[in-house]
Amino acid sequence: MPHIIVEYSSNLDKSMDVPALLNALHQAMIDTGSAPLEGIRTRAERREHYCVADRNPDNAYVHIIVRMREGRPKEVYQKVAEMLMAAAEKSLEQTLQKHPMQLALEMHEITQLTLRRDTLRKKEKAA
Repeated sequence: MPHIIVEYSSNLDKSMDVPALLNALHQAMIDTGSAPLEGIRTRAERREHYCVADRNPDNAYVHIIVRMREGRPKEVYQKVAEMLMAAAEKSLEQTLQKHPMQLALEMHEITQLTLRRDTLRKKEKAA
């Protein structure tokens, strides 16, 4: 049940390919082998209102939040974080050169009770 949520400042609209970044992160999560394919969700949230550092309007940010169920060894979380950050850096290489920006990734273990209904797994088994 990994969730990859990319939050980014709206001033990156013209210099960042959001679908390419999401695809790169999604593929990197698949490549980790740490989660079943049907459980991976990757999405972006554009932020219109923000302040970064000295409030210069050119300052930008991309903040990646990864949420995964608890129970994996610490090394798995570390591997996932490193692979996702590498994928983000590669995807954003040109954007990082054009903008003063902050790129960050944080990993969260989902420890609270969650309820869900999943028909994707049934679909995958039928195929």
